[in-house]
Amino acid sequence: MSPSQPSPHPQHIAIAGAGVIGLTCAYLLSEAGHRVTIVARNFPGDKSTEWASPWAGALLAPHPDSGFSELQLSSLKFYQHLLETYPESGVKSLRITEYYDDRPNDKSIWYKPHMQNFTLIPPASLPRGATLGFSYDGLIVNPTDFLPWLTSGLKNQNVQFINHTLPSLAALRTLTRADLLINATGLGAKMLAHDNSVYAVRGQTIFVKCDKQIGPRESESLFNQATLHQGSHYTYAIPRPSSAGFILGGVSQPAQFSSQPDVALRPQIMDRVNTLTKGAFDWVDLETQGEDIVGFRPARKGGLRVQRERDVVHAYGVGGLGYLFAFGIAEEVRRLVDGVGGPRL
Repeated sequence: MSPSQPSPHPQHIAIAGAGVIGLTCAYLLSEAGHRVTIVARNFPGDKSTEWASPWAGALLAPHPDSGFSELQLSSLKFYQHLLETYPESGVKSLRITEYYDDRPNDKSIWYKPHMQNFTLIPPASLPRGATLGFSYDGLIVNPTDFLPWLTSGLKNQNVQFINHTLPSLAALRTLTRADLLINATGLGAKMLAHDNSVYAVRGQTIFVKCDKQIGPRESESLFNQATLHQGSHYTYAIPRPSSAGFILGGVSQPAQFSSQPDVALRPQIMDRVNTLTKGAFDWVDLETQGEDIVGFRPARKGGLRVQRERDVVHAYGVGGLGYLFAFGIAEEVRRLVDGVGGPRL
């Protein structure tokens, strides 16, 4: 990865959580010379819905309303470096098209000047119900490739992994005898940080393979683009080229806790996806095709928390935007670990 300035005060740091936030924090901290131990209940390869990172769409589309634009841009810059330097990392380039039905123009799209080949879509070409559309050259991550790649890199940097269910942050301190703790536990922060503002948002998507259903020319065209709609509903078609398929979604359901797929949502999702993509997936037969995926996004009332409390740095609350923010959060965590400046978030 890109070279980092060595830390002025190397320490032993224990990270609770091995999702994308915990792993990226571990990489930047170990790269800076800290000794890092990760303690978690789930690690890359686990298929449990108890953690969100394996199930994410991981489209790196900046978010117009989430704030912290500098963290988003910082993270995107790091992913661009991975794309150019580590093609095996699971980061890919593609064309991203966004539609909205809750704003009349692009005044709120703060990232417009930062995206290559940003183009507004004429009103006559918008899908039904959309009031704004645009496209740009962007990035996407495939968690199936990225998480194992990142884990392998951490092991090469002598990061220690401990599989353990933590009852408290105090238990992390006792287990590792670390100088400093990082709380990157996502939904677990509700208990471990006693933060009642943390809550789960249920998501459900459909993975469809399309290597045999469509021709190579159509497949190449589809895999080079991602499309999403935001506003009154959240709908998207996100390619997974290395898995020969697409993630089609989705739903956003606060206070819904069933890990079982809701079969009634499948035709609703497909109808919205086909409206969005002008029938690109009308060949999908839900009776015989499609794998349901259920995950829980780690959200927080009040949004992202990146804050140091004595010997604990908290890094959670980003909801479904973990991949987008990951390296920006990790850089902020490293800044707090090294005591550079005061709290900003």
